[in-house]
This record gives sequence, structure tokens and C-alpha cells, in this order.
Amino acid sequence: MATTSSTFVRQDMLAQQPAPLGISGPSHWFRTRLFATPKDTVLTILALALLVYVIPGMINWLFIDAVWTGSDRTACATVIQGGILPDGQSGACWAFVEAKFQQFMFGRYPADERWRPILVAVLFVILLVPMLIPKVPHKGWNALALFIILPFISFFLLIGGFGLSHVETQLWGGLMVTLILSFFGITVSLPLGIILALGRRSQMPVIKTLCVVFIEIIRGIPLVTVLFMASVMLPLFLPDGWTFDKLLRALIGVSIFASAYMAEVIRGGLQAIPKGQFEGADSLGLTYWQKTRLIILPQAIKLVIPSIVNTFIGLFKDTSLVSIIGMFDLLGIVTLNQSDANWSTPVTPVTGYIFAGFIFWLFCFGMSRYSAFMERHLDTGHRH
Repeated sequence: MATTSSTFVRQDMLAQQPAPLGISGPSHWFRTRLFATPKDTVLTILALALLVYVIPGMINWLFIDAVWTGSDRTACATVIQGGILPDGQSGACWAFVEAKFQQFMFGRYPADERWRPILVAVLFVILLVPMLIPKVPHKGWNALALFIILPFISFFLLIGGFGLSHVETQLWGGLMVTLILSFFGITVSLPLGIILALGRRSQMPVIKTLCVVFIEIIRGIPLVTVLFMASVMLPLFLPDGWTFDKLLRALIGVSIFASAYMAEVIRGGLQAIPKGQFEGADSLGLTYWQKTRLIILPQAIKLVIPSIVNTFIGLFKDTSLVSIIGMFDLLGIVTLNQSDANWSTPVTPVTGYIFAGFIFWLFCFGMSRYSAFMERHLDTGHRH
């Protein structure tokens, strides 16, 4: 017994000793990650050479030679009638983004009413930030306000009512539509996907068959088809005189599509739970719903957080497909404004797409980093 204790003491002392010089620090990282073998060294040098070749030109085009101000295409025209570059300018046309920025954010929403979507965005951020911070208490009330009360208030703020002028959804566009579709799709797809996943694993044949058929049919067709059916086919099955708003059809289509993929993600997490967890819950006398809510689902969702966030990121980017039904999200409104003759230049489309791509990347990268943070926060399995 004494020998075992002394062994543990020696191991603890060794673990507390600082690492020898040369096996830690930046130099060790570079040596082991970038120059570990001759092949790694060659690839590192080639990658650095490519970056040195590409990055200066990108910086010049995006920032140094870019046009930042202007009222029309003449500020960004790279070629005039004589074939001469005016003032040497041949960079990005950020003046186009500045002039169209309001439309990129709100579409054709009336200018004097744009305080309403701005107020909705502020309320959304105020409720979202404490929801994302694990240490902030009262998550239940926060979730109620974010997912139930805020959508109800936002509906009347954006549409109109209670003294506010009515704004048709056909005038909505830009980043506002992208965020609305994404938020609604994420909010609906996660709980609906959980229900479908549980139904697919159910022992009741009817429920299992219905869930399997729904999931396989929706996953077997592209989102464009789902949106087209929601926009064109759905009204054909409604009684005469009944109609659905185009935005509502898009919300339904996106939510149904995302829920089918989410169901398979959750089902993968459920199948990864060890059988002993189910047996332990049964030995405690828990009912099916108590076992699922308190023991099984929390572990399953924790295991598939990366896949869940990946589905959310895909949904956020897929909102651009609503242009097939005549709606204009951020990418759609950028493409639409490129047809403006006042800003028709060779660099205008590229600049607009770079701006839209940066906005999409910003949101997707944020979701990805938060996913990594939550994985670290919930990873308690190897802590001593």
C-alpha cells in the first residue's frame, strides 16, 4: 500500500514540474506543426509563397484601390470610352454598398418605418445574449420571452396594427428576411426534429411509419422543390377564398425541410446513448417521458451539438433559395440591385457578392464558435 502511495506522489510531482525547454512554446509548435518532416516543410513554404502572392493583391483591390464614396457608377467605372482607367481606380466599389446599404438590410421596407425592424433587432439581441450565456439565471423565462413573446410582438411591429401602418411582406427583403427565415426555421426545426426522432424510434407501428415516411420524403427532395410546393401547390388544396402569405409559405417550407434533417441528427444522438442509461432509468421507476426528458435527451443533444449547429448553418445559407418564389433575401436583394443602371460597372457585382458573402460568413462563423464554446462548457466527462 505504501509503495502504491509513493508511486502516486512521484507521478503528481512529475506532473507539476514545468516542461523542459524546447518542447513548448511557439518554436515547438512551428517545428511540430509546420516543419515536422521534409514534406511538411515544402508544403508550408509553398503555402506561404501563395499567400504572399495573393494577399497583397487582395488588400489592394479590397481596400487601397477601392472606391469608398460616390453617388453613381461614374465613381466606380473602371473603363471609360477612351479605355483609360480614371485616376487609376480599379478596386472594389464600396460606394455601391454604401448607397444600397439600407436596401440590403431591409429590402423595400418603407424608409420612414424602418425603426420598427430596428426595434425588433434590438429586442432580439437583448433577449438572445443572456440566453447564450450559461451563467445567466432564469433561462426558462428568457426562453419564453425569446421564442414566444418576441415573435408575437415582432409580428405586429413588422406587419402593422395597433396604430401602426400596414406593411406588406412583399416589401420585406434583405438581411431582415434572411434572419426571420433562419430564426423561425431554427426555432421550429429543433423541437419538431426531436419529436420526429422520438417517433421514428417509437414502438408504436403507426407513429413510427408516419415519422419514417415524412422524414424520408422530405430528405429525398431538394429545398427548392419544397419551397415551390409550399408557394404554388399548397394554395391549390385550400378552399376557395383562402390564401397564405408568401412569407408564411416560405417559413413553413423551410421549417419542414430543416426538421427532417434535424430528426436524423437527433436520432443519431439517441442511438449513441449506452444501453445502460436506459436500464438505469428504468430501474429508478421513471416513466417514458421522465426518462427521455431528464436522462436520454440531454445526453443525446450534448453528443450531437456540432451536427445541430451544422444544420443551423446550412439552413441559414439555404434561405437564399427563397428567390425561387419571388422573395429577396440578402443575396437576392444584392443581385437585384446590380441591375440598377446608375451603378452598372464591371466591379459592382463582385463587390456586392463579397459584401453578402462576408455577412453570411460573419453569422456562420459566430454560430460555429459558439458551438465550440458550448462543447467545451458541457464536456465534463474527462474532468478530475
